[in-house]
Amino acid sequence: MSPIIVEIGPVQIRWYGLMYVVAIIVGIILTNYEVKRRKLNLTLDDILDFVLIAIPIAIVFARLYYVFFRWDAYYVPGDPLRTLFIPFSEGCRGPGGIVNIWCGGLAIHGGLLGGAIALWIFTRWKKISFWQFADVIAPAVVLGQALGRFGNFMNGDAYGTPTDLPWGIVFPRNSPAGQAYPELHIHPSMLYELFGNLIIFGVLWWLRTKPFKPGFLVSVYVMAYSALRFVVEFTRADALCLLTGTRCLQTGVGFLESLRTAQVVSVLLFLGFAWFMFSRRLYEQQPAEQTLPAESPPPQQRTAE
Repeated sequence: MSPIIVEIGPVQIRWYGLMYVVAIIVGIILTNYEVKRRKLNLTLDDILDFVLIAIPIAIVFARLYYVFFRWDAYYVPGDPLRTLFIPFSEGCRGPGGIVNIWCGGLAIHGGLLGGAIALWIFTRWKKISFWQFADVIAPAVVLGQALGRFGNFMNGDAYGTPTDLPWGIVFPRNSPAGQAYPELHIHPSMLYELFGNLIIFGVLWWLRTKPFKPGFLVSVYVMAYSALRFVVEFTRADALCLLTGTRCLQTGVGFLESLRTAQVVSVLLFLGFAWFMFSRRLYEQQPAEQTLPAESPPPQQRTAE
């Protein structure tokens, strides 16, 4: 496996970047299909507006989230003043390291937070229901996550711990996984999440035609992904600790110091959306419109919320 698909002189086409492009294109197609099926008052241009808002905001928040919980990689221990003056040319430390996203570090939970903010901006702008449009894009989002995990696999990042299981993979030495565990079979954690995300997509795609209340589908997505990520995180070798800003695979630390950020966030998200779903009874299907008596005048066509 290699992170690079084609290399022509200084130009490289990488799997990770290609998966982002494919995810965006597929997401636009699925969202446009669902908008038409639900008869929402949105056009393809409106959907493209959302993409142009959501992608940059999601990337910024994904990066800031990672940096916040991996701050030890960006400062000089014991000398914060020197940290501020590390030149950008030194690459992946100091202020330059925070900006240089090619140094690695885009966290999905941060991206989802940024996407939620973009969703709020977009729905306020277009005057449509936040939860209704969140239900529309939920299947596309989790399918995009699955495609992104394939990019992780080809890069050899988001990797797992050593394992004796028959499906353990030895990654190339020039990959992050191969550098961390040379010649060792490790959990393909990114593939666990890839297949889990595909299952979630299938469930959401099936549920989308049921007449549940707005917010149900996105709640199922958040709860299902949170449960998946909580389990997969046990196999991750590059998990971030909540309080220490370091990797969690270290010995001699207490319980609080070893809490994995992704697992804590996943539990909070699961509980929050479970409360939201059950408090508003989103799982109750809305009754189908009843046929009016012949003498009744036909109802006026309503504009989608």
